[in-house]
Amino acid sequence: MSETSLVIMAAGVGSRYGGIKQLEPVGPSGEIIMDYSIYDAMEAGFDKVVFIIRRDLEKDFKEIIGNRIERQIKVEYVFQELSDLPGGFSKPEERTKPWGTGQAVLCCKEAIDGPFAVINADDYYGKEAFHKIYQFLNDPSYEDNQYCMAGFILGNTLSENGTVTRGVCKVSENGRLVDISETSGIKAVGSYAEATGKTGEVISIDLNSAVSMNMWGFKTSLFHELEQGFVNFLTNLGAEQLKKEYLLPEVVGQMVHHGKAEVFVLGTSDRWFGVTYKEDKEAVVKSFRTLIDQGIYPVRLFS
Repeated sequence: MSETSLVIMAAGVGSRYGGIKQLEPVGPSGEIIMDYSIYDAMEAGFDKVVFIIRRDLEKDFKEIIGNRIERQIKVEYVFQELSDLPGGFSKPEERTKPWGTGQAVLCCKEAIDGPFAVINADDYYGKEAFHKIYQFLNDPSYEDNQYCMAGFILGNTLSENGTVTRGVCKVSENGRLVDISETSGIKAVGSYAEATGKTGEVISIDLNSAVSMNMWGFKTSLFHELEQGFVNFLTNLGAEQLKKEYLLPEVVGQMVHHGKAEVFVLGTSDRWFGVTYKEDKEAVVKSFRTLIDQGIYPVRLFS
């Protein structure tokens, strides 16, 4: 019987944060944000965790979280590397930027044999979305090309310490993803949000808009599309070969536009939080303390 896996993208170092923010303790017993995500995923029914990390982070990563989690749930590691490219392609000599979240998930192909969720390592998503995604992935009435994503309320995902980038979603009346637009420079301005448009103009966004926080539910059929899409991406890099990224939301958006996939938007009212900026950490620590005081989490998650 195939496993339901949780894929955690943990290969990046937050440039705005200035450190390995995924490994910063935020819980009263030294827990990091990933601990809470894994705890919620296990509670929802997930069988396995696949960590996507950089090879140079392996020792620190295992010491801080991996060795503990391996005692709780099946764990596998995959490495996102610049040199991991399809046949016929080689890394541009001066390229140092990772290839992006699309390539990161593609790295997991050999580690996954069943449905899987994908999340960021440095985001707290709440319990509701894990339960909804697990139930969707294990419902036999859905087809192999039917995926899902957690749809967060924009106003529940903002930082008080700076602007954020979010995938702003257009959702049909029957709850399907119609379009997703990666939007940067988002900040709250009174009863609405402002953001930077693709040509630099200021745009207004409803705070109740559905946004993607890179929390997805997929079937293994995604890997074929990721492989084909990555070849096309590399073929057409041109002058952008040093910086352009192969992004998971863009791949999914193209699949939707071309009728290759249907994505169900599973709404959640849980409040997201994460450490985008150094100043965010204090608020995150307080938020977890509040959740513990409310009895949502124990003081110590894993021994």
